[in-house]
Amino acid sequence: MFGNKDMSQEKLKDVETVIGPSIKVKGNFHGKGNIVVEGVLEGSLKTNASLLVGEKARVSANIEAKEAIISGEVKGNIKVQKSLSLGKTAKIVGDIICSEISVAKGAYINGHCLMQDELSTKEEVLTKPLKTNK
Repeated sequence: MFGNKDMSQEKLKDVETVIGPSIKVKGNFHGKGNIVVEGVLEGSLKTNASLLVGEKARVSANIEAKEAIISGEVKGNIKVQKSLSLGKTAKIVGDIICSEISVAKGAYINGHCLMQDELSTKEEVLTKPLKTNK
């Protein structure tokens, strides 16, 4: 379904929320289940599970997730407890904290990337805000 062995159909078969391609959401979005974003999201996005940001999705939000696959545009900081996979069409403008990262040829990142082991990411790093260069 998503072409990634780490986040297969089995893991994302129980998608709780889908923001479709024609949907625009503004505000603070918090969920406990798997989330798929194919449309536009502005504000913040947090889930205790997996996140998929589709190729044509545009997200202007700070993101927190257990694991994520991003193929669209994200303007904001990304904090992922486990693995982060950036597809070839991903465009990230913001800082990244994760324990594992996979970046496809063609993906764009403008920001800092900090890798921590899973325990540190979960207990220490996710509770601290990222430094901003203002």
